[in-house]
Amino acid sequence: MVRIDLIAGARPNFMKISPIIDAIREASDAGKGIIDFRLIHTGQHYDKNMSGSFFEQLGIPAPDVNLGAGGGSQAEQTAAIMIGYEKLLMEKNKPDLCLVVGDVTSTMACAITAQKLHVKVAHVEAGIRSGDWTMPEEINRMVTDSITNYFFTTSKVANANLKNSGVGEERIFFVGNTMIDTLLKHRPRFQRPEVWNRLGLEEGKYLVMTLHRPANVDQEEKLRELIQKIVDHTLDLPLVFPVHPRTKKMLQHIGIGHERLHMIDPLGYLEFNYLVERSKAVVTDSGGITEETTVMGIPCMTLRDNTERPETITEGTNELIGTDPKAIPPAMEKLFSGNWKQGQVPERWDGKTASRIVAILLEKLALR
Repeated sequence: MVRIDLIAGARPNFMKISPIIDAIREASDAGKGIIDFRLIHTGQHYDKNMSGSFFEQLGIPAPDVNLGAGGGSQAEQTAAIMIGYEKLLMEKNKPDLCLVVGDVTSTMACAITAQKLHVKVAHVEAGIRSGDWTMPEEINRMVTDSITNYFFTTSKVANANLKNSGVGEERIFFVGNTMIDTLLKHRPRFQRPEVWNRLGLEEGKYLVMTLHRPANVDQEEKLRELIQKIVDHTLDLPLVFPVHPRTKKMLQHIGIGHERLHMIDPLGYLEFNYLVERSKAVVTDSGGITEETTVMGIPCMTLRDNTERPETITEGTNELIGTDPKAIPPAMEKLFSGNWKQGQVPERWDGKTASRIVAILLEKLALR
């Protein structure tokens, strides 16, 4: 029997880990090998949407351990997670492997802690790079990958990034995207949110917007101009804007509003993706949403100057239009003229990624 710690620090982490848990159980039921896992929530992010209904809705078991390491500065949070995880490893049975996902602070902190206590590390979503060192996530990715044993990647671009940094090919496994496993599993269960009827929304006749990155929301005038340009160039269509807490604080200062701009509270996973799947297009600065829109075939405009997910552009429906508000009018013109690209689903984004990961852990890595 193999013992594995599964590390999650924020809501998206649980959505990436959920299919891995499903695959572990399926492998056990099929007699392919037993993995005893411990789901660890570092407590990095407090999210009011992380209620029992969130876990129940997506079929995620409640965490076995919560380290309660939320709050504080980047350094304080990193230290709290490392102290909490080190204590857990020293007091309880050490696992054979620490599996981390994505690029949050918890990913980096637990990888460092595990390696210092001689526990091997596997990184799911390894090798993705934006090239932007001003993003804390980019530092987390680079540090984690520098001390990882087994690399599970979402694309061949990520493979190349790792090889270029000196990682041997025998440690790189191109498996696909576990976030898409979750999307495809729950797609038939997307739920119409209350806002659909309240606003009288119609399929293909509204846009969805999300904004939360500092480059877009931390400057009042920049945020005001961005939103105004979007409103001015979306014809007569409603613009549904689930507002991130970071963005909400700034919007209260600038006092922007429009009859077609509908600012609502954040939605649950099933409700949000119901809106995305039926929208005309999505305007965002989120990386994960660009992956989901690519699979759902929805045009996506990303208000960033770089991306760690280039396959959503080269293969998918995403376009990187930058953070300059002047880029919005031509992008909207392209959308409404019917000239937006069709895109395709990237290789191995097929809902079977987690099964590939578990098979590798049980067979190729000889962990049985």
